[in-house]
Amino acid sequence: MNLMLGAETTKIMDRISKLTEYFREFPGIGPRQARRFVYFLLTRNTSYLDEISKLILEIKKNVKICSSCFRFYQDGDTKICHICSDKNRDISQLMIVSRDADFEVIEKSKSYIGLYFILGGTIPILDKEPEKKVRLKELMERIKKGQFKEIILSLNANAEVEHTADFIRN
Repeated sequence: MNLMLGAETTKIMDRISKLTEYFREFPGIGPRQARRFVYFLLTRNTSYLDEISKLILEIKKNVKICSSCFRFYQDGDTKICHICSDKNRDISQLMIVSRDADFEVIEKSKSYIGLYFILGGTIPILDKEPEKKVRLKELMERIKKGQFKEIILSLNANAEVEHTADFIRN
């Protein structure tokens, strides 16, 4: 009987550990916080877990990446988002941001009416293949297609971002 209990406990702990590892892959989430997420989910009822599972699957099916700015959007069957297709935007300006979250903050402020490009991250300083970390090829294509009078690098201030900005400028 003890062996059965031990085997079942090991199986449960393996599942907890595996889910913890998935949460650790989230940006800014360490091992302790990831474990807290798992235990939080264990305290929820089945309908809550069903709903969150359903939302995760739906978001993957229904959210697309804009073929122009590379931001996530949910606008039906179009290939470009409503920002890129908006005729009232200033098409002479292009703002380059690291991630969708940065785009959202700027867009909420209503202080910029130009176009965007989501770089997809930053380049670690010692990275051997920087072109694989960001959408550099896509950015160059976007710049060639547009007739921009102004290109704005709107990136956070840290060493990795400075390296990314230098790499883009070069």
